[in-house]
Amino acid sequence: MAWQPEEGALVQIMQLLRESQSPNTEVQRAIHEKLKSLNQYPDFNNYLMYILAKLPEEAVATRALAGLILKNNIKQYYGDLPEEVKHYARVCCLESLGDAAPLVRTTVGILLSTIVKKMTEDGELAQPEMLAALMSCLDSPDYNVCEGAFGALRKICEDLSDELNSDVVNRPLNVLIPKFLCFFKHSVPRIRSHAIACVNHFVHIRSQALMVHMDTFIKELFQLAGDKDNEVRMNVCRALVMLLDVRFDRLAPHMTDILEYMLLRTQDENEEVAKEACEFWLTLAEMAVCPEVLPNHLDRLIPVLASRMRYSDMELITLKADEDDQAVPDREEDIAPRFHRSRTYGGNHSAQAKHGEEEGQEDEDEDDADDEEDGWPDQTVTIWTLRKCSAAALDLLANVFKEKLLAFVLPILKYTLFSADWLYKESGILILGAIAEGCAQGMQPHLPSLIPYLIQCLSEQRALVRSITCWTLSRYSHWILEQRHEEYLQPLMQGLLERILDSNKKVQEAACSAFAQVEEEACTELVPYLVPILQTLVHAFGKYQHKNLLILYDAVGTLADSVGNHLNKDEYIQLLMPPLIEKWNTLKDDDRDLFPLLECLSSLATALQLGFLPYAEPIFKRCVNLIEKTLAQAMAAQTSPEQYEVPDKDFMIVALDVLSGLAEGIESQISPLIASSNVLDLVYQCMQDRMPEVRQSSFALLGDLTKACFEHVEPSIGVFIPILGSNLIPEYISVCNNAIWAIGEIAVKMGAGMEPYIALILDQLINIMNRINAPKTLLENTAITIGRLGMACATTVAPHLARFIRPWCTSLRNIRDNAEKESAFVGICLVINSNPVGIAQNFVFFCDAVASWTSPPLALQEMFQRILHGFKNEIGEAEWVMVSSQFPTLLLDRLNAVYGL
Repeated sequence: MAWQPEEGALVQIMQLLRESQSPNTEVQRAIHEKLKSLNQYPDFNNYLMYILAKLPEEAVATRALAGLILKNNIKQYYGDLPEEVKHYARVCCLESLGDAAPLVRTTVGILLSTIVKKMTEDGELAQPEMLAALMSCLDSPDYNVCEGAFGALRKICEDLSDELNSDVVNRPLNVLIPKFLCFFKHSVPRIRSHAIACVNHFVHIRSQALMVHMDTFIKELFQLAGDKDNEVRMNVCRALVMLLDVRFDRLAPHMTDILEYMLLRTQDENEEVAKEACEFWLTLAEMAVCPEVLPNHLDRLIPVLASRMRYSDMELITLKADEDDQAVPDREEDIAPRFHRSRTYGGNHSAQAKHGEEEGQEDEDEDDADDEEDGWPDQTVTIWTLRKCSAAALDLLANVFKEKLLAFVLPILKYTLFSADWLYKESGILILGAIAEGCAQGMQPHLPSLIPYLIQCLSEQRALVRSITCWTLSRYSHWILEQRHEEYLQPLMQGLLERILDSNKKVQEAACSAFAQVEEEACTELVPYLVPILQTLVHAFGKYQHKNLLILYDAVGTLADSVGNHLNKDEYIQLLMPPLIEKWNTLKDDDRDLFPLLECLSSLATALQLGFLPYAEPIFKRCVNLIEKTLAQAMAAQTSPEQYEVPDKDFMIVALDVLSGLAEGIESQISPLIASSNVLDLVYQCMQDRMPEVRQSSFALLGDLTKACFEHVEPSIGVFIPILGSNLIPEYISVCNNAIWAIGEIAVKMGAGMEPYIALILDQLINIMNRINAPKTLLENTAITIGRLGMACATTVAPHLARFIRPWCTSLRNIRDNAEKESAFVGICLVINSNPVGIAQNFVFFCDAVASWTSPPLALQEMFQRILHGFKNEIGEAEWVMVSSQFPTLLLDRLNAVYGL
């Protein structure tokens, strides 16, 4: 007999569901807790299913809410639910696919998709029957049943595209794909749209079942190209964009027609259709065939993209961007989540940042990187609009066609930039920013007049014009800094600082972000302007709402990174630190706003050096507390997962990075703080954490503590080095980099005491040194550490010289002169002295590396001369003439000039 509800319980649950829709958040929270407590009764899920599927007279919103709660319960507790509850849910879902209410049908589809996904994860064998039942519903004469089944299948295709393409469920795509293609001609637009969307989910995975029917798929898409339904056209455009990326060979014969179609659709009156079409140009611009297939269409494409870069009426209504809204509190939902990037050392020899931003960054950073619209305006707003898509496409096309694009862009700029209509002027300024990188050389003759004009636009009445002008000016900051400062940089600085204190929050955000970009480009060239800069930033601390305050932290931190110890003046410190410490004291340990503030303080600690000492102890203690607390929470979650949640380890990572900044800044003055704490025990635990970012930051801290107070690190070297050695895994680039760097710093301090550990790490370092296509910074870092090992234990490293010397020389020939480079070369010279034969086959590479020094220290000059003259004397004059004839003339001249050869 089918399950039936108990009337009293049904009434109570219905009442709770109705009350939970109250606009009062306190009532919502209380009802939510009551509903959550009912999960202890397995029948509760049957009641939810009954309300969704069996009560057509009940309000649609209440039924849909019951379904969504049930979906969450199935997602979270599926394995613990009785089989009869699961069976009841499956049966009722299939029976209610054709409900008269579209919202209920959609909810049932989402619920069914969740059930099928959980069944697949648990290895249950009922999925084929479920899929077969859904497919049979597609042929129902009842539109609601057909549409409901398609909605469910569409969600299943989205959630389980890889699984449906595998043998796990007997490759149902072999049946599904032909079935979906049959519905491309359906008389109802909604069904046609569902069918295309279902197939689209299998394009990127290159499903064999789809490849077999590729010609049919493309033919049917072309037939639907002129469909009157917006959603159908949108899905057609989406399909063509994916096919362009995945199977260009199949589109190539039709490319002229496709380009014409996408041009037309980019002008579609429906913005969502136009946005999908615009993605086509983004994808094409990144393909090698772009310079071949697109030139003849640029004269029409560029004006179309430019026209779509104007704000739409709906965007203007939503933005409310001309309000003086500086005093209006931000809504929490408007603030994008913050993610901390762990501290990465490649040594000071490279231009790489300390927060993991390097070419070839490992997989664990990719998700964060993908979430950022690097360098683009409105980057804290996550909505991808037609305007942004068009601007991004123009940016990429400018990088493809360079100055050739200006023939089509300049006439548009002439019309828009100086238009009386502010919307056109704003879009012209955006266009100018979009081409800044790709057309940099061609734009140079125009910049002496355009830059002053843009600086004037910083004072425009319209906030959106002021905002976009900030961004565009930042895109030309490199050129500005090459000119006379009083002509361009000074007016720019004044304009941006005024806009940082603008009365509009959007302008504040744009100005702060633009100023950070200028800071990164200008570095110490900003030193003469530090007083007005700091006065402005400090004033902003008292003015900004929540969202822009987080961006302000970044601007302050970037300033510290850029000007370094030039900030270490009492007048600057007294200006800057009090508002930061005030904010620090108001934030709780579990507040994610700590991330940008701690990152800022880390940069300041490094820059201010001993000037940061008065603030060091409370910050040190709080960071230690954050690490301890996170480790304790992680242990509790591991031992009692049913009671405790896994903690957010970002709090621990950022705390480790701040301690690194402190050690780098106040150096040996951190010693008393280390002595009175358990930091090294915490570092030991963090070095063994499963999360790569935690290990990465712990290795950075270990290296900094080694430099600052080795007396505290030395007793634990025997346990630290084996862990560092086990992390020399190039697939985790930043983790590996930091481990290598820490080993190098330890070697400098240990000297001959490194002898017992050479065998543990040298082979791995040599293997990394010889990796093909390894990131430049990883190779540079490895080479420096090998050199430092040679400085500590030359006779132990010497027998291995021939295995690494050639890539070693190649990696270090282009890095700038500094203390790390010097220590590496001192070490390699000692190694060569212990094994001169090891350099014989690669002497020319060694000479090239020797010549890379701009101004070698006297001690190094003497070491190089001994090695060079020793080699020359050993092989004899005749042999030397033959060997030196292989040297480029410039190299030989350099060696003669500096080393007397």
